[in-house]
Amino acid sequence: MSILNQKTLKKLVKFEGVGLHTGKEVSINILPSKPNTGIIFKRIDLNSNNIVIPNVYNVSNATLCTTITNEHGVSVSTIEHLMGALYGLGIDNAFIEINSQEVPIMDGSAKKFVEKFLEIGFESSEAPIKLIKITNEIHLKEGAKYISIGKSNVSLDIDFEIKYSNSLIGNQKNKINVYEDDLSNIYNSRTFCLYEDIEKLRKMGLAKGGSLNNAIVVKDNKVINPEGTRNELEFVNHKILDCMGDLYLSGYKIIGSLKCSQGGHSLTNKLLRKVFADKNNYTIFEIKEKSLPHTYIDKSILKSIA
Repeated sequence: MSILNQKTLKKLVKFEGVGLHTGKEVSINILPSKPNTGIIFKRIDLNSNNIVIPNVYNVSNATLCTTITNEHGVSVSTIEHLMGALYGLGIDNAFIEINSQEVPIMDGSAKKFVEKFLEIGFESSEAPIKLIKITNEIHLKEGAKYISIGKSNVSLDIDFEIKYSNSLIGNQKNKINVYEDDLSNIYNSRTFCLYEDIEKLRKMGLAKGGSLNNAIVVKDNKVINPEGTRNELEFVNHKILDCMGDLYLSGYKIIGSLKCSQGGHSLTNKLLRKVFADKNNYTIFEIKEKSLPHTYIDKSILKSIA
């Protein structure tokens, strides 16, 4: 369904919900935007200095969610699920009006974003998409946590692993090709937490809007949500969704092979910063062929850069 020309939404789409950590009611309007403008947030509850760009260098906090902050100290938080939906569907340009500091958590996944975007449809432009091809392998390790990104011929592969002492979650692994695989289980996978961590989060002033309607809660060795899990790998699949959203702060469709064990928002952001710290680590391309029928990447077109 995706093509190699930049695209935006056909018309405005609105979402309403609650912020996972603030607990505040929030609404967002996502409007079509011109080619080469990228993704832009505007805090419409503020009268000035209210534009916030999702950029790798604007990440001010990446502990439990991804928060971006502009030079005036104005922030938008928990952007990763929305960004993951925009990235996976190939939406290059969008203007997002938000009336609070945190993107609504919806059902804890990207499912509702994706469904509405597909319902509204997309508008293609004449402008080519921009691709960044990883040319050197980059590694980062923090204790047991590990992430790397290296070369790939024509795809963005994400190979992700989580390890939890809780036996229900345990060790889960999954690998996807972002541009060619069916990502339904990635979009549908919800954020999760252990029951014993809820009180700790509340004492930190977080998870004020959390509930069984927007998160999986694991108590002992059981999911306490009545409906259970949505797919067998929902825990690791949600981490992949987060990773996709965080990678979109690069501003590019990435051609590379990413591997991660027990990582999260912070490690992904540090990886991107390390990539961009040296221009020898990547090459930027524009693909100028129009309206290819498959996903972003057509192997015959990309042979020249493989």
